[in-house]
Amino acid sequence: MRAILYLTLLLGFMLSAPVRAGEAKPMAADPATEARMLSISKELRCLVCQNETLADSRASLAEDLRVEVRQLVKENKTDQEIKDYLVARYGDFVLYRPPMEPTTWLLWFGPFALLAGGVAGLALFLKRRSASVPEEKLSDEERARAEALLREPGDKA
Repeated sequence: MRAILYLTLLLGFMLSAPVRAGEAKPMAADPATEARMLSISKELRCLVCQNETLADSRASLAEDLRVEVRQLVKENKTDQEIKDYLVARYGDFVLYRPPMEPTTWLLWFGPFALLAGGVAGLALFLKRRSASVPEEKLSDEERARAEALLREPGDKA
């Protein structure tokens, strides 16, 4: 009876394996085409996972874009033509390294401007704070007491 149970479980696991298998990613029949598609997609940004290249992303939109790039490669488009096509469709954001143009200056220089503004704001705050705190002078008695506390136990003055 136990053997039948084990065989039934084994058969159930074996039959359920194809259900859990994922669909194979489409690849070009030509390895050179696939290598070129990967090379191009390393220079493109995933539109969903903004911190990953198109080649590294696992998002379904990234897979669709890789298929599109693969198709453009098969049509013998140059790398620049493929990038231009994607930029025309999705904007400069699709490029992992966007060009330095007036429209992208904020993207390139914005973080440095924020850092400079933060440093300037901190300097101004510290300057105002030091000006607003009055400097208090110690009396002769307080100075003598402070010096006595700072002296080592064995020192005699």
